[in-house]
Amino acid sequence: MKENIKISPIKEMEIRSSRILNVVSLAQGIPSFDTPLCIKNKAIEAIQDGRVARYSLSPGILELREAIEYSLAKRNIFYDFEKEIIVTAGSIEAITASFLAILEPGDEVLIPDPTYTSYQSSIKTARGVPIFVPLDEENDWSFNIEEFKKRITPKTKAILYCNPNNPTGTVYSRQQLMQLAEIAQIHNLYILADEVYKDFIYSKEDFFSLAQFSALRKRFIYIFSFSKSYAMTGWRVAYLATDRALAEKILGVHDALVTCAPVVSQWGALAALEMADVQVEEYKEIFNERRNLLCEELDKLADWFEYQTPSSAYFVFPKMTNKLIIAFNKYESRKNAKQTSLKDYQKKSISWRFAIELLESAKVALVPGVAFGEKGENHLRFCFGRRKESIEEAMKRITKFIKLIS
Repeated sequence: MKENIKISPIKEMEIRSSRILNVVSLAQGIPSFDTPLCIKNKAIEAIQDGRVARYSLSPGILELREAIEYSLAKRNIFYDFEKEIIVTAGSIEAITASFLAILEPGDEVLIPDPTYTSYQSSIKTARGVPIFVPLDEENDWSFNIEEFKKRITPKTKAILYCNPNNPTGTVYSRQQLMQLAEIAQIHNLYILADEVYKDFIYSKEDFFSLAQFSALRKRFIYIFSFSKSYAMTGWRVAYLATDRALAEKILGVHDALVTCAPVVSQWGALAALEMADVQVEEYKEIFNERRNLLCEELDKLADWFEYQTPSSAYFVFPKMTNKLIIAFNKYESRKNAKQTSLKDYQKKSISWRFAIELLESAKVALVPGVAFGEKGENHLRFCFGRRKESIEEAMKRITKFIKLIS
């Protein structure tokens, strides 16, 4: 199983980008903002007071877990900070630790297609098997509940989803989520929900979390990261919340993996919850402006890309039109490309070939859609979390590249 675990395609594109001068990257989902000053000051104060030189308790510092309990309670989500909340080294550690605690070798985990690339590796690390469930692209990439039902087998153990979804920007409705909960109850499945983008929703609809559904709590794991909302991707701090019996199992794995989350980052996370709500709202407004900018630029390339305006997160996931696919295939034939820099599975995918050629020829980094699942093929992920100037420059280069190949 280990040989099947590859570096995330998102990270691969960033590594490739690092070898090329003057690249504009809309690949990795990193906010362009610096961490808010109130968070940095809290961390500096903790350093100066000598509070970060030693391990914290394995589940995290008490003050942070209390603040997490309070922040969740404001959303009608109730977990006890002493027994049911674990601070982790990023959300992917929370997910991996959870799977290591609940999966046996060969157990299957249902994940939407498309969805965040690193989920596959997390499941495989726990010796599980990721099973893709296609989303309904024609209906704003929503859940197709019948497709979930079709893929349940005696080996199915859990469902993992990101809400809002990365890469599509979909916010799953209360009705869809409750249907998923019903499936989990009928088939005795765990549900893991990663809500890392919950603070960036641009529509007026209410955001519903299955963590608010108390009947599911014994089989539900709630996950949130400080990375995106508070511009803290480098701090590596997140948390999970779940019923105490399940939390106890996960805590043992978490302790074996990392002992505790970085203590200085935990103090920063505490400041985020206590003082940084204003900055989160500012980020949301700016991301919304950038979303509109990117969509306007894509509208100018309507012959080449089709897209659905995302209602959340900071990604657009346009589809390459047949016209673009034909033009690119002809370009490759004219160029007689040997594709020496591509791996075998990349050569078979037009989204991979297009993304790498765009990087090498136009110096723009995007993520190939197939990285998020088979349904993502023929798509590309654009991140509008980057600066306005980067978005504008990237779109200029993409437009120029399309003129070149056509």
